[in-house]
Parts: sequence; structure tokens; C-alpha cells
Amino acid sequence: MKLAAYFLLIIFLIVNSKLNYGDAQKRPMLFTDVTKESGIDFLHYDGRNEQHYFVETIGSGCAFIDFDNDGYLDIYLVNATDLPGSHAQISPRNTLYQNDRNGGFIDVTNQAGVGDLGYGTGITSADYNNDGFGDIYITNFGTNVLYKNNKDGTFTDVTKFAKVESPTWSAGASFGDYNGDGFVDLYVTSYCDFKLTDHKNCQEQGIVVYCGPEEFNGIPDTLYQNNGDGTFTDVTKSAGVFNPEGKGMMAVWSDYDDDGSLDLFVANDGTENFLYRNNGDGTFTDIAWIAGVENDDQGNPQGSMGIDFADYNNDGMFDLIITNFQRQLNMLYRNDGDGLFSDTTFTAGLGYTLPYVSWGIGFFDFDNDSFRDLFIANGHIQDHIELYDSSTTYLQPNHLLINNKGRSFMNVSDQLHLGGLKASRGVAFGDFDNDGDIDILINNAHDRPNLLRNDLSPGYHWISIKTIGTKSNRDGIGCRIKVFGEKFFSTADVRSGASYMSQNDFRAHFGLGQVEKINQIEVHWPSGIVDLIEDVTVNQILTIVEGSSQL
Repeated sequence: MKLAAYFLLIIFLIVNSKLNYGDAQKRPMLFTDVTKESGIDFLHYDGRNEQHYFVETIGSGCAFIDFDNDGYLDIYLVNATDLPGSHAQISPRNTLYQNDRNGGFIDVTNQAGVGDLGYGTGITSADYNNDGFGDIYITNFGTNVLYKNNKDGTFTDVTKFAKVESPTWSAGASFGDYNGDGFVDLYVTSYCDFKLTDHKNCQEQGIVVYCGPEEFNGIPDTLYQNNGDGTFTDVTKSAGVFNPEGKGMMAVWSDYDDDGSLDLFVANDGTENFLYRNNGDGTFTDIAWIAGVENDDQGNPQGSMGIDFADYNNDGMFDLIITNFQRQLNMLYRNDGDGLFSDTTFTAGLGYTLPYVSWGIGFFDFDNDSFRDLFIANGHIQDHIELYDSSTTYLQPNHLLINNKGRSFMNVSDQLHLGGLKASRGVAFGDFDNDGDIDILINNAHDRPNLLRNDLSPGYHWISIKTIGTKSNRDGIGCRIKVFGEKFFSTADVRSGASYMSQNDFRAHFGLGQVEKINQIEVHWPSGIVDLIEDVTVNQILTIVEGSSQL
């Protein structure tokens, strides 16, 4: 019976994908790789050599941030550095590119003072001191770095003063105001207890390969509470999120149960995932097992990497997607609204992902038809994988999947140019040219990045919303925005830290399809304030200040 049911499911997926093909064709999309012409000359370097150090495998993240508050997204790309036995021809560094507002970018790293030379892994951003300018936090294999924005185009390293060094092997990080005091707190994932002196010689069929996380112990992540004076306090244990068994890759804040307090999901590589429900008293309870998102459907931990929360079926509840390792599916969980999630991976058309190692991920409405699509970054960790495994490759294509009205997704990657075959890692999403569609930034391991400009054909409408907090944190991180039109509803969060070790555009983007007027927009702020704006014009970037249209 199980075998018969399996084949019936496969037939259903094939037929369903063919039926959906026509819908996808009605929404023409074109992505243009503008990396070189836009002035981005970054080259990711991971110090790889024949030693195959474990740290080389996870790559680095990237970010769309508006560091100068000019309304145009700038770009930050994280880099690594030399390892024993390697010698870079040009000293690698993290790089900040300023948007010239004309489709190009200018390297301002030296002037800005943000060219960290550590072995970089991830990036997140937030205005942690509520001064109106976004700050930058970099995770490293080693001591992390917090750059405070000086509001004049420069930054100052305040890591030691702020007490957020986290000198282990950090991966992802995210800011979120979990206690509702108006200042964003910081969660930093820690990967494995690995040092270069712990290097092991792992082999597969006599070939030297990278060791996996199973060869090393986990280390606890860190939750830093913002004290409101420029410093942070480690509250990991008192908040109930201390877990030395985890091997954290990424963490994302989202109020999945819609109770007004930010919850936290942590993707672990080879160990159980965490879903920390906010108890509303400064503590959390891990309910991943109860909610159904701890392991796969057989109860086995997966090699989880990237995360995103979004309402992909427009039912008002935030669903969850997790990227995973080869021979493991990328898991899509539908939020059932009762504190539980249902695995909809197969029925949604994501059963094809077994040959791929997936990293960065994002739910975004790339064609503005009002349903959020999926972009997935792929690339193996083993650079010699073809020598002993014919089922996969080291360099892999990235994937874009079109949402079929909240029912399923269809992979249309073959119809688009999404960067070619790369070992992609971090991905960020945002509208860098302010034309109303979502562009894509990809940081590829030991390679050039890709900046993919979305050249969507006009037709469908959109709106992007920037939030400015007054009582809440300045960025409005944690805001839940609801947009209503005739026979239309969509909701989105304002979020710091996303995808895989990366940072997206803070502006909440809504594809509106054929909706020509927005009846109302509700902004539910972390403070509890609700702003209501009515009769809103489409096709604009709208700024909403907390309390300006309060109910």
C-alpha cells in the first residue's frame, strides 16, 4: 500500500506541474546578471587547499542594506581569509558597495571602515541604538564584529564595548526585540567546536574530503539582550535557550503563533532544530518536536542550513521553509494556526531537491502576482564529489520556483538565467533599483558573486513599505504588516537576518497582482500600537512612521 501510494503521489506531482505550466508562462520574468557592469568586482576566497579544512565548507553571506539612508540599497559581501597552507594573491576582505542610484555600485569599504579581515561567515543588520542609522554585525570563524554607524558614511568597531564578541565559530545572526523594550536583541548561532588544530584527515574511497559536522561537538548559541546603552548582556541560560548540542547555521525571528511576541527558529546541521516559543516573560520554551519541525518525517535530524518564514498561501499564517543537505528534502511546513505545522513538501512540489545541497532561501513575490515564490541557492561542499558520487555535482544550479496560487510550486529555473553553475551559499533579496520588483544577490563560495536584476515585464502592481519606529525599535523589526484590497489579502514581517547568514531589504514588499487600489494597510508594531492607512496608491515605496495613523 505504501509503495502504491508513493507512485500515486509522484503521478499527481507530474500532472500537477504540467497543469501549472501554463500559469507560469503567463508571468514572463527575466533576470539579468549585472554583477560586472554594476561595478561589483568582489571575489570570495575561503583559503582552500589540499588540507580540506572543515571551516571552508560553509561559505559566506551577503546583505542588501541602506547604510547611508538615501533610499537606495547598498551591498555588503562577506569574505574569508587565508588558512595554513594557502596564500591569497590579494588580501581578501569584506566589501561594502554604495549604490550610485544609477544602476551601479562604488566600493567604499576603506572610507567606511568596515573591511573586516577575519574569516567571515555571516552578516546581519539593525539600528541597535535607535539613532536612525543601520549598524552592521559580522560573524566569523573567530571573534565577531559590531560596526556602529557614525551617520556620516563611516563606522566604528564597538565590539568590545558592546560585549558581543562571541569568539567561537559563529554562523548566522539575527536581531529581534524579544522582550518588547524598544531595543533589538541579538541571537548568534554557533556551529561546531572546531579549531584549525583539530583538523582531521577524512577520506571517501581513498580521496581526501571535507569532514562533516558529525566529526565535531556542537557548541551553544548566544542570546544577547540589548541594555539600551550600547551594550549587551549574555542571557542565553536565563532565557532558556542554552543548548550545547546544537550546531547552529541560521536563526530567524518570527511571531509564528501571532501572539504579539517574537519567537525564534534555529536551523541546526545534523542535530535537532529548535523552535523557541516566546513565553512573554523573557524566557523561551523549545517546542520544535511538538510543532513538528524538529526532524524529518522519520524522526531523523537533517543537515539544515537556511530558513525563511512567510505566508506562501495568503491565509494569514506564517509558514516555514528549511534548506537541507544532499539526499534530504528542503522541507516546507504549512502553519496550521494551532501551534502546529504540517509537512507539505511533496504536495507543494518540492520533492525534486534530493540531489542538491541547498543554502540560501527566500519567499518573495518575484513576478508580483500576489503569491510569494521561492528562490533556493545550491552548491555542494565536496569539491571532488563527482569522483565518488555520480548522483550529484559540486557546482549546481540555483532554483526559482513559481507559486501556483498557494497550492504548489513549479521549478522554472531552466527558463531563466540565475547565475549558472556555482557553489552558492548566502543569498539576499531586495529591490536595489527601486523599480518595484525583487532582485537577488548571491555570494558564491570561492568565486565571483551574482547580482541578478529582476527585469519583470510591467503589468502587475506592487507596494513596498518602510517602517520607522518611535516607541518600537527604529527599524520596526518585528512589525506585522497586513495589506487589504478587493478580494486581496497579504501579510509580511519586517525582519533582520534571513536566508542563510544574510540580510534582506528591510522594506516589506507586496506583489498586488491586478489590484489597482489598496483599501487599507494595517501595521502592528512590537509596542502594541496599530496604524491604519486607507485608500493607498499602488506602485510606490511607502514610509509609515509608528503612531502617525494610530487606531
